[in-house]
Amino acid sequence: MNIANKLTLLRVILVFVFMGVIWMPMVSFETSLWLALCIFIVASLTDFLDGYLARKLNLVTNLGKFMDPLADKMLVTAAMIAIVDKGYLLPAGILPAWIVVFILLREFIVSGIRLVAAAENKIIAANYLGKVKTVIQMLMIIIYLIPIEFPFIKGLAITLAYLALLLTLISGLEYMWQNKHIIKTNE
Repeated sequence: MNIANKLTLLRVILVFVFMGVIWMPMVSFETSLWLALCIFIVASLTDFLDGYLARKLNLVTNLGKFMDPLADKMLVTAAMIAIVDKGYLLPAGILPAWIVVFILLREFIVSGIRLVAAAENKIIAANYLGKVKTVIQMLMIIIYLIPIEFPFIKGLAITLAYLALLLTLISGLEYMWQNKHIIKTNE
């Protein structure tokens, strides 16, 4: 397993660490939130680093193309559900659950298309708009997790939530359009 794939695996492990810290705080919720925020940021940075190293060192593998977007989905999904669950304690407030549902539905559709493609021995890498969507989602989550009261934080958090939703829907439609041949051949 190359270094890029090890970083992807680390991100998966950090998802479970994040969940443990945010849902089973051993200290005050504020301290737990700071830890969760730091873990989320480190996990998010592994996303950028593994992709950079894979391209720079020519370490792109089918495993990486498959696991990297899956690890991103795990990280973002766990964090968004935590924000919906613990939002009443967060300075930025609660992430609307209906936004999370739309984001999750898009992810299920995209994952389904990837599974069908994988059954045909085709690996579909994430597209550019999907990567931008992930970055915006991660920024949104970071803002929601900041445990400090700022006057503008609620407005910024909800603005990023709507932007993430918009990019999620557009990138999902683009993904389905780009891979319609996979859907058509399996009707």
